[in-house]
Amino acid sequence: HKDAIASEAYAPNGIVQRAIRMLKAKWPDLQVVTDVCLCEYTSHGHCGILKEGDTCGEVVNDPTLELLAKTALSHVEAGADMVAPSDMMDGRVAALRAALDENGFVNTPIMAYSAKFASTFYGPFRDAAGSAPAFGDRRSYQMDPHNGREAMRECALDAQEGADILMIKPAMPYLDLVRECREKFDLPVAAYQVSGEYAMVKAAAKAGLIDEYGVMCESAVSIFRAGADMLITYFACELADAIRKGDIG
Repeated sequence: HKDAIASEAYAPNGIVQRAIRMLKAKWPDLQVVTDVCLCEYTSHGHCGILKEGDTCGEVVNDPTLELLAKTALSHVEAGADMVAPSDMMDGRVAALRAALDENGFVNTPIMAYSAKFASTFYGPFRDAAGSAPAFGDRRSYQMDPHNGREAMRECALDAQEGADILMIKPAMPYLDLVRECREKFDLPVAAYQVSGEYAMVKAAAKAGLIDEYGVMCESAVSIFRAGADMLITYFACELADAIRKGDIG
């Protein structure tokens, strides 16, 4: 069920909350990290509460923070080990940290989508998940791909607010910012290889234009070489095998 205030995002028996409990019941030692956002549960497809009568996708920041904090808390209460806010609202790391601390989850880490760009590389995921905005776009809260300086300001703010991990998303088109983030901040840096990056490799391999396995390995190495400590990718299982084989050092 989707509505204007994303009520299913923070429902105690919501789909993510149920999934966390099922995973933890079957694999108690599995480390579960959840994406904290509202777009999948809003009737308009945006990442927060919209101004009344809005038709452009302008999100009201502070009321949205309250719902994001409720969502993160509900995930952790269900058993999540880490939360990762992906909404790009101002101040959301501080809001999540306060909500978690106030409820006794002082040791639950936050992986912040610190520099999440308004990228065309998200297309395959949005088509599969049906999560594209019903109108407007997300450029009012996600970042302009031209603006690398603002990306570092966003990383600095998240670090000040208590983030435990900083993330750059997408990965390969923003390797310069992965490197800059690594050099400027003494926190683990994650890079997110998104659906468009994955789909391009798959499509080119299907057309017989590239060696899929080799390109997968080389692209992962480039992301780590740029300074990422962690890689989030649709190639996770294949890359784990490549690491075990020693094809990625």
